[in-house]
Amino acid sequence: MSHMNPVSLARASSEASADPLPVSFTSRGHHRSNSTGGSTTSTPSVIRQSAFKNCLKPIPVPSALQQGIQCVRVHANGKTQTQYITLSHDKFTLYVTSQPLYGNNSNTQHKNKGGGMASWLFRRSSSVDSNATVNGSGTGDITSAVTTPTGARKRNAEVRAIDIGAIHRIQRGHANRRFEMLKKHRQDSLKSLLNTTAATTNDGNLSLNPGLCFSIIFRGDWTLDLMMTYGQPNITRDQVLDALDRVVQTYQAAKRQVSNEVLLLRYVWLDADKDKTNTIKANELGLLLDRINYQMKKSELNGLYDNFSRVLGLKSRDRKHGLTFEQTCTLLHKIKRDSWVVKPINQYWNKLFGELMNNGKPRMTVSDKTFLEKFLHAKQGEKNATLKDVQLIFARLNQFELPQVAGEGLPKDPHRIDKNRFEAYLLGQDNDAFDPVREFFNPGTMKRQISEYWINSSHNTYLTGDQLTSNSSIDMYSNALYRGCKCLELDVWDGGLSGDDGPVPVVWHGHTMTSKILFKDIIKAIKLYLNFHPDSFPLILSFENHCSLPYQEVMAEQLVQILGNSLYIPKEESLAGQLPSPWDLRGMVVIKGRRPANLDIDDYDDENSDDGAPSTVPSTTNSELTHTNSSLNASQAKTEQHRVHPALARVTLFHGVKYKGWDLSIMNPTHYMHSFSENKLRTLTRRTNRRKWAIYNQSHMSRSYPAGSRVDSSNYLPILPWSVGTQMVALNFQTADAALLLNDGRFRQNGGCGYVLKPSTLIDAQEGNGDGIPTKLSIRVLSGACLPKVNEARTGDCINPYVKVTVYDVQNGVKETVTSFQTNVVLANGFFPIWNSDKFHFHVENYEAAMVQLSVFDKKSSTSTDELIASSSIPISCLRRGLRSVQLYDTSNTRSGAFDFASLLLDIKKDRREEVTNGYYGTAKDYQIMNSPKETARPNSASSRATSTVERMAEI
Repeated sequence: MSHMNPVSLARASSEASADPLPVSFTSRGHHRSNSTGGSTTSTPSVIRQSAFKNCLKPIPVPSALQQGIQCVRVHANGKTQTQYITLSHDKFTLYVTSQPLYGNNSNTQHKNKGGGMASWLFRRSSSVDSNATVNGSGTGDITSAVTTPTGARKRNAEVRAIDIGAIHRIQRGHANRRFEMLKKHRQDSLKSLLNTTAATTNDGNLSLNPGLCFSIIFRGDWTLDLMMTYGQPNITRDQVLDALDRVVQTYQAAKRQVSNEVLLLRYVWLDADKDKTNTIKANELGLLLDRINYQMKKSELNGLYDNFSRVLGLKSRDRKHGLTFEQTCTLLHKIKRDSWVVKPINQYWNKLFGELMNNGKPRMTVSDKTFLEKFLHAKQGEKNATLKDVQLIFARLNQFELPQVAGEGLPKDPHRIDKNRFEAYLLGQDNDAFDPVREFFNPGTMKRQISEYWINSSHNTYLTGDQLTSNSSIDMYSNALYRGCKCLELDVWDGGLSGDDGPVPVVWHGHTMTSKILFKDIIKAIKLYLNFHPDSFPLILSFENHCSLPYQEVMAEQLVQILGNSLYIPKEESLAGQLPSPWDLRGMVVIKGRRPANLDIDDYDDENSDDGAPSTVPSTTNSELTHTNSSLNASQAKTEQHRVHPALARVTLFHGVKYKGWDLSIMNPTHYMHSFSENKLRTLTRRTNRRKWAIYNQSHMSRSYPAGSRVDSSNYLPILPWSVGTQMVALNFQTADAALLLNDGRFRQNGGCGYVLKPSTLIDAQEGNGDGIPTKLSIRVLSGACLPKVNEARTGDCINPYVKVTVYDVQNGVKETVTSFQTNVVLANGFFPIWNSDKFHFHVENYEAAMVQLSVFDKKSSTSTDELIASSSIPISCLRRGLRSVQLYDTSNTRSGAFDFASLLLDIKKDRREEVTNGYYGTAKDYQIMNSPKETARPNSASSRATSTVERMAEI
């Protein structure tokens, strides 16, 4: 189809016939305007390709990656398959095929079939053709060779293509369950596939080469596990993955200059372009709208398509060829713009800046000065914003690429923006409701003793499901680490003998039907993570040690051998003073377990075991490895039960002891700590002085964990333990319930590094029991944008979204409160649902611990349960007032794939005295603590350390 210059004709909609529709992507220099002042008059422009479409082409990648690299793919059931990975010419798509994508002529790229846009946009095809082959010309019929599952999430289905925008991370090595299954059960299959003996071990069994293995994690927690085959010419795994990392990083940076609706259309284009002609025809427009969750009747669709085609000046025969990508973008923009009569952005534009200019003409643009005074200062509360800040914002917005219709062109004056760019700002990351000052990493906060931080922590990290029958998996440790977790739990048990009669420690949920994994394999996975994240803040391994002494000795040996210099081994003299800071422990693994020092037996903490089993249990299965005597009396048996091998004790920092009262606990050395179940925690907050607990947590560590009755691996709410300063609030990471999503929001702070400095009300000696100033909060849910289907399904009914707004708080220091409201349901519209809800009012008592959670659900029939689509959790202390966007996350805490474009628009009001210090909203004391670069001097003895805290205890 030849491209025709768009003409200024009447809009397709009869109710607004005076509005012409030139089709173009605009950024400054791409759109001609003869506007003056506030109004603009658009001149029809030639269709211009977006710069974004070519943003990845300059990135250098190995030629082999674009020609096809042979790999062994490992499936979830341990089966293997020879496949090829190929990066598209434009580098927006990674194809995974069962044969070379471009046939024998590997130098021929897919540039011809479907034109340039087809190469750029092609990502996946919903049709499956197992007999598909590339054509003989060498150009490659990608449309038949690449397939993927459709509809709802299918864990066992093959994924044959990955959009660069959907990639969450690329993980090197083979530390996951699929590779473990292959290594144990599929040696013969792998050997046959590789047709080589180059990687055989001494016993003749083929082993995986970790230097060739890698996993691509995308669309939340979907994985593609591969090992490059031997003999790849002039290419290494790291060269391939470094190139992919560069491509992904460039994409993430470039997308910030493109509107979400353009990104969304690029992402779904080929799901709707069924015939792969690189255009959207009339019969495909309905598929496209269903894909983005906007429902129209067939008669309306046909009328819309015909009217819009006439606006473009397309003749009857040209209409059959379909709309180009740019034309389709403009059509979607028109559909959305037609709702502006009731659209919140239009209402707030008129309310903030006035519907008319001073000259009486309709307001089409706003100046930087007006934007600063009436919007940033008055509405958003950003009192320290300057005119220079606004000019920088405008410069970026005026380079923004988005579809335009006539009457919405760029203003000639760079000191002005139009309504489209105002909308782009409102929905963008710069206007996020989560305060960016609190979200960004601040190294100045990391040099205080580790007890002054909340630490992202997991419970029974190894489990994939429930506490009784689910599998244990190394994957769960990698998943937790990349989710930001910094405290991992290992339940370690005697696992029998190896082939050389050596003890083999294993990790599992003892006395259940859960599976077992090797202790050393978990440590290897952790070391692998540290190899690629050497500046990670300390990883705490919480041992629930049920091993006999010989197995404990092996544990210590494996920790030292595998972790090497990454294992923190505390010196005796360092244990007498304050705890080290996270900054001191960068790149280190810290052990939490037992480090006894001539304690009475009654001081050992049986509660340190989450499941109620003794923390150390002598093995009686092998007489050569145990030395128990049936004649031991009860005292001797108890002593034997709690014995810890000196080698393991030597590498341990945090030592669990029994709680006997806060006055006694505060006298313990700082490396002594307590662990409490959720039930014990609630009891202590009711029956003891919670201020003393908060003061204890200023210098000592404590940990909480789910009740043993939660066999389904559900979670307890973390707000209460956070409110008393508990550092390690351990949750089941395998269950993405409201509690875990709150945890994700809490540790979104400080760059997601896993450590968040506690507020001054919990750190400062004089404010150990403070909850902050009560706050009145009101939230009005206005609209949404680009909401995906549940689990990012590509087919199915359009969603019926509604939003649930919930505030989690602590009342009177002891009672957890949950207050919820929800909007009405918008039927069959996830593309731009408009709620304009009533204001939801909340009274927040514990300002520093409380959080708000915004959850988008799909309303089902009365016989079905509503399903969660996406959510976002924000600490009240990090919530900004004003007209704000909320970036939505999937249940894996990522914004990859279709979730990358999903957002809400809120109007937020906070009635609280806040002191603004260099852009930070909160108390001046908190700001001072956050930005204190110096480390507190360490006392030389435990007695000198305890003096000030004991005095504070005496005052209470």
